[in-house]
Amino acid sequence: MASTPTSSAEIEAIERVRPPSPRLTTGARLVLVLGSTLLVLAAIAVFATLQTTRLADSEASGRLRIAANEDARAIAIELMGDMTALRVAVRALGQDPLDTPSCARAQGVFAQQSLTGARFLITDRSGRTLCGDPLPAALPTPVDGSPIGADLLPGRGLVLSVSSQDGRAQARAFFPLAFVRALVDQNSHSMPVESVLALGGETLTIERMADHGPLERMKTMRTELGIAGLVLRTSAPSAPITSSLIVALALPLLMWLAAVLIGWIVVDRLLIRPLRQLRGIVATYRPGETLDISQVEAAPAQEIRDLADTFEAITQTVATHEAGLAEGLVRQTKLTREVHHRVKNNLQVISSLINFHARGATGPEAMAAYSSIQRRVDALAVVHRHHFAELEDNRGLNLRTMIGELAANIRATAPEGASGIGISLDVAPLLVNQDVAVAVAFLVTETLELAMNCDPAAQIRVAIKPAEEEGRAVVRVVSRALVETDLLRELIGKRYGRVMEGLARQLRAPLHHDPLTGAYEIGIPVVGRD
Repeated sequence: MASTPTSSAEIEAIERVRPPSPRLTTGARLVLVLGSTLLVLAAIAVFATLQTTRLADSEASGRLRIAANEDARAIAIELMGDMTALRVAVRALGQDPLDTPSCARAQGVFAQQSLTGARFLITDRSGRTLCGDPLPAALPTPVDGSPIGADLLPGRGLVLSVSSQDGRAQARAFFPLAFVRALVDQNSHSMPVESVLALGGETLTIERMADHGPLERMKTMRTELGIAGLVLRTSAPSAPITSSLIVALALPLLMWLAAVLIGWIVVDRLLIRPLRQLRGIVATYRPGETLDISQVEAAPAQEIRDLADTFEAITQTVATHEAGLAEGLVRQTKLTREVHHRVKNNLQVISSLINFHARGATGPEAMAAYSSIQRRVDALAVVHRHHFAELEDNRGLNLRTMIGELAANIRATAPEGASGIGISLDVAPLLVNQDVAVAVAFLVTETLELAMNCDPAAQIRVAIKPAEEEGRAVVRVVSRALVETDLLRELIGKRYGRVMEGLARQLRAPLHHDPLTGAYEIGIPVVGRD
């Protein structure tokens, strides 16, 4: 295709309107300075707020740890002492159910606790009372090898149990909620706490705090009592989220929002609006025209005005080149059509010369040779004619019309002995490029001529169908004349074999021959479907 050279004047014009080296625009500089300043202030405010909150949390955690350890120690010491006394009494009564002194000692231990409702019961293996008072709860079973069993009665209290080693006697002790609460209340705390005994999935609330608001935070600590898996959960309020803290944390966000708002107003005024106007002008541009930048000449930013001038200069250059390209395209189209007509005429002259010499041939072998050559020239002419017809659309060659015309030419040039030959077509309207079309046309021609030479009265079927693989098709030629015979092997070995193998290599696919059904098959690439 012809091209229009760029003149020195055009090069100089392009150099003059070439944009300067990249630099920050006015709006970008303003947003950057404002954003950097606010970022430093926001970082200082956030750091100070987080540091203050961290110190308050650390102090609250320390006080909570002290309160939790004191409460857990008080509960564990009292319960362990009581259960030790019961273990001694159970061991003695298990050996002698009438051991009154042991029972009296246990009652003495629980004498003071009885004022808050705590009491115990020692029974033998059959459930007969040996010492103590009836209890409202059943005997809890020790778990995980613990010598003491425990059970929580929500809202009521705690039940502990212990048994003798021989199982002759067992004891249960009931510690009401008031008793456990008294143990916790004897410790003075510097802050309000909430205490809960937990065992498995059950809990016993000892001290409850007043309902806290949604902005108050709580810290919780778990302390093992070392008795039957009991855990004391102690909670205390952490540093509260006050209004000053909320303001301090929200201040950076407010700063950034202000920066975005101010920056947006500035950038929209200086950049975005002029760019929208320029984009609208460019969107309505048509090749060959020149941009009208009068609407953008009053833009506040000098960079936008420079960009509009650059677009205007580029469109002028493009219009000049478009005119040159259009003129070159016209010349190229005329040249292509002239070349096509010359090629078509040359092929027609060659076909006429072959036909002229064929009439003067003296023997059947010479006539057959001329006919064979003419069929190949006709195949090339068919492909060329269809290629030029589809050249402007650039869709590809239609195999159905091309193979149909090719089969008609082969019937017309068939020798007298092969006048009874029949060619049936089953070709899908597939599109291929010129290289594939030439190879397929010659391969079909060679196969049909091979079948005519093997059996002049044979019926031949040519089928081209899409393959399972996307973008591929299968060419299949079937005839009884192509069944494996001595004559077929001789013709393939002397004449047709090398040509057909070469065409298969050009198609970059193997050519399969089924000697039993008389079929040749090969896969070809396709570009679409008509």
